[in-house]
Amino acid sequence: MGLHAIPTTSAFWDDAPLATDRLIGAEGQGLQIAFSALDSGRLGVAACATGLAQAALDAATAYPHERTTFGRRIIDHQGLGFLLADMAAAVDSARATYVDAARRRDHGRPYTRQASVAKLTATDAAMKVTTDAVQVFGGYGYTRDFPVERYMREAKIMQIFEGTNQIQRLIISRQLAH
Repeated sequence: MGLHAIPTTSAFWDDAPLATDRLIGAEGQGLQIAFSALDSGRLGVAACATGLAQAALDAATAYPHERTTFGRRIIDHQGLGFLLADMAAAVDSARATYVDAARRRDHGRPYTRQASVAKLTATDAAMKVTTDAVQVFGGYGYTRDFPVERYMREAKIMQIFEGTNQIQRLIISRQLAH
């Protein structure tokens, strides 16, 4: 259904010997280090999701300039304009959250909560914006003739990998409890 733009694979290293000078951190700390790496991964997912949402917004904004109904461009119908405005607000908000988290990381500040917020908000925004983009295109949006149907499929997986959005809520709530 999705992940057509991103190839994935599995690798297994069970019982693989590793010299102690090759360890990252202390022995037994691997899981903690791996979890901290997820924060950066979540920023990557948030950035990708925001880019996907931006592409959907761009397509959904361009198409209504060409399509007409009742003698008017559909961009000129107020309801569509409001939908596009909400889509733009979601994209801008998603971008702001991941940029804030990335700046924290770049300055060596804690950013676990901000990375989870960025991943959560950006991927939810991407799902909503891509779904709305399909709606803007009407029946055409559901066909493979336009890219918005693929954007919607790709958006869904982004809510799942690097920790589902439910897990992001758990991480955020635990950070707030400290």
